[in-house]
Amino acid sequence: MSMLLVALAFAQAFSPSAMPGEDPVDPYEAKAANAGAGPFTGDGMARAFDGQDGIRRIVDRFVEANFADPVIGEVFANHDRVRIKRVLFEQFCYILNAGCAYSGRDMATAHKDLGVQRGDMNKLVENLQAAMRAEGVDFQAQNRFLSKLAPMHHDVVTR
Repeated sequence: MSMLLVALAFAQAFSPSAMPGEDPVDPYEAKAANAGAGPFTGDGMARAFDGQDGIRRIVDRFVEANFADPVIGEVFANHDRVRIKRVLFEQFCYILNAGCAYSGRDMATAHKDLGVQRGDMNKLVENLQAAMRAEGVDFQAQNRFLSKLAPMHHDVVTR
């Protein structure tokens, strides 16, 4: 068996919920606390985002916008788009209480050495707002969700 196949098998064995096409990552402990915020109670927020289908559409649009963005695209350029979409979907779905578990890394580890600055984070939020708006998520639900995500900037912004 080639070293690449061994590495891929190892990564998939120790990377919870790895999807076909994802790059291998070092093993880590998957736990709900890694999502960076606890879930909303009830199903109101999940319904405001049109459930898992709506969350997936938002994440897809959001990730594509970030990769294409002239301001922050280079932060994303050399990263695994398949994995980013999967873990963001899981994170958003978990926080919105739409029936998902989060299997990604904690925010500090996931963003370590990316050199994210406050302006990068502001642009990221603008892209998320645009994706939510395009999906028809009402302004109040957008703000409630952003308020859950906002404290994570301490673990994401490193410069």
